[in-house]
Formats: sequence, C-alpha cells, structure tokens
Amino acid sequence: MAEATEEQDNHHVHPLLESLKKASKDLQSNPISIIYNNYDINAAIESLLELGTKADPIISSEPSLFTLNQLLSNLKTLLEKLQKLQGYGLRSLLHRQVTNYKISQIGYAVEAEVQAHIDQKNIWGFVKTMEEDSEDDWKVKALVILENRLNQGFDKDYQELILRAKVFSILEFITCDSSFSTRVRDRAALAVLALVQFNKDVFVGLVLMGPIVRTLIQMGSSGSIQVLTWLVKIIRTPLVDDINGEIPRIISLLGADDMAIRAAAMNCVLEIAFLGREEVIELMLGEDLIEKLMNLQRLETKMEEGEGKFPFSRCVAGFAVQVEVGQGLEEQSERRGFKMEILRRVREASVSDAEAASVVAEVLWGSSP
Repeated sequence: MAEATEEQDNHHVHPLLESLKKASKDLQSNPISIIYNNYDINAAIESLLELGTKADPIISSEPSLFTLNQLLSNLKTLLEKLQKLQGYGLRSLLHRQVTNYKISQIGYAVEAEVQAHIDQKNIWGFVKTMEEDSEDDWKVKALVILENRLNQGFDKDYQELILRAKVFSILEFITCDSSFSTRVRDRAALAVLALVQFNKDVFVGLVLMGPIVRTLIQMGSSGSIQVLTWLVKIIRTPLVDDINGEIPRIISLLGADDMAIRAAAMNCVLEIAFLGREEVIELMLGEDLIEKLMNLQRLETKMEEGEGKFPFSRCVAGFAVQVEVGQGLEEQSERRGFKMEILRRVREASVSDAEAASVVAEVLWGSSP
C-alpha cells in the first residue's frame, strides 16, 4: 500500500530529523552562563554537525530544507571560529560570548526548521491517509500523531498548516460519517477536542456551528461521550444550552449494557448539572434521573471483588452537589427548591426506608450549607 511505502521511506528520515532537533536544544543555553560556568559547547555542536552530515542526503534533496542546510553550514563556520578563540583576555572573552550567542540562536533556528519540516510532512501524510481507502490502523495512527502534535500547545505556523489543509473539515467528516468504524470516529473526535484545546478562539465556533456535538451524542460510545464531556467543560454554558434537546439521549445512556458507557454518561450528566440553567435541571429531573442514578448506586452490591473502583458511588449526592454549587442557577431559592425536589425523588425511588435514609443523608451531608 502507499501508506506502507511512505512509512518505510520515513522510517529513517523522521528519527534522524528528530535527533537533529533534540541536539539543537543543547545549543540553546544562556551564552553568559556558558562563559562563566566554563561549559564546553563544542561537544554539543559537534554532535549536531555529525547528525547534520548523516542527514545531508535528505537535506540536500529537499528544497524545503534549504534554510536548514544553510544553518548547519553557518554552524560549522562558527565552530571553527570558536575553536580559535582560546585566549583568556577580555577581547577573547567578548568574542566568545558573541559567538556563543550566535550559536544558541542557530540552535533555536535549527529546531524550528526541523519542526516545520516534520509538521508539513505529517499534515500532508495525514490528509493523504484520511482521503485514501486505507486500513483503520493507518487512520488511527495518523490521528494519534495529529493529536499528540496538537497537545504540545499553540503554534502559529502549525495552525496555518492545519487551516490550509482543512484539517477540521476532514475530522468533522470522519466523526460524522457512520461508514467509518467506531474506533476511527472516536479517535477523530479526540483530535477535534485537541484542536479546540489548541486554539479555542478559532475552533470552538466551528464545533458549535457544525454537527459534531450531536453526532457524539448519537454515537453513544464511551469515547464519544467522554469527548462531549470535555467539550462541555471547555465551552461551558453555550454548549449546554445548545444541546438542551439532546439531554434525554445522554441520560438514557445510563441504562446502557456497557458499564464504560454508563460511567461516561454519568460524568457528562454531572458536568451538565454544574452548568445547566433552571430549565435544564428541570428537564434532567423529568427524565427520572434520580431513579436511574439510584439504580446505578445499587450495582455496587453486585460487583465482584477485584473488579476495580466502583464508578457510581454516591452519584445521587454528586448530582445534588453539582446543582447546588454550580454556575447555572443564579438564585439561592432555585438551589434550595431543587435540593428539596431531589430529596423527594430519592424517597420515591428508594426500595426501603433504610436506603432512603442513607441516600438522603448523603445528599444532605454532601451538599454545601
């Protein structure tokens, strides 16, 4: 396959360029500290030049790496100059300081050039992999590479690459197209989340205007609901208001067969409760949420030893706390009213007086004064 051939071509190229980038960091020390701490920078330079020599066939054949080639050539010249400045007079010290400063700047420039080249290659490879009829493993790998790069933090040049390549549109298409596997769609959704975290000012609006949020709810996988929960945390009330009509679907996932989906849905419900306005909380309670949460709490008695931490412990009290201390309700009277309504529904949903007393106590003690 084309992807396999490209992978083989990059097998030696990318590690070499990554090593070149790493070596360049050793040149980015404070030049003054280098002088006064008698730090021998020659070893770092020689290491970088050695890597540059190994990479020369790649660099010389790539027009986009012309600047990098020039930087390495300048670095070699500076090394030769530095080796001649061995005196301890004031003139020699000053010349070494200036030379070391130039070397450190080249270190930054080399790192930037290598990163820009890797980014361009990865984005091109990502687009190609997503557009071709490649296997899921290849798509997932390309999505993971994209996500990891985005998680390194904002970079203006990288954002330009993303926008030119229409990466968001590609991710949106994959997430919303049911012909792709759930595995690929979940991974694409995680990449969308990484884009939002990369630059909220640019990508939040695209998320709100498009079909991604509703698609995540309709997918109903543990992965899609986890992404939805993070989007709620980031976008907050505007997103909660936008998905008002979809909240019953999220609550219905509390009854899913898959325990991971139930846990993801519960976390999403709690996040919505923290941000939801009065009409949202009323809607949630109207969907028999308290009864569903109590059913989840009862599952603890059915868990076998060694199954891990129970995810639904005190979830009714957790919901009550989110409503009471959350940001969606403005009036204290609203908070008190919902607290009383939650307690009433707890008593109605309890299978015994003992259970009612226990859960009521959790709600009362778990809530703020």
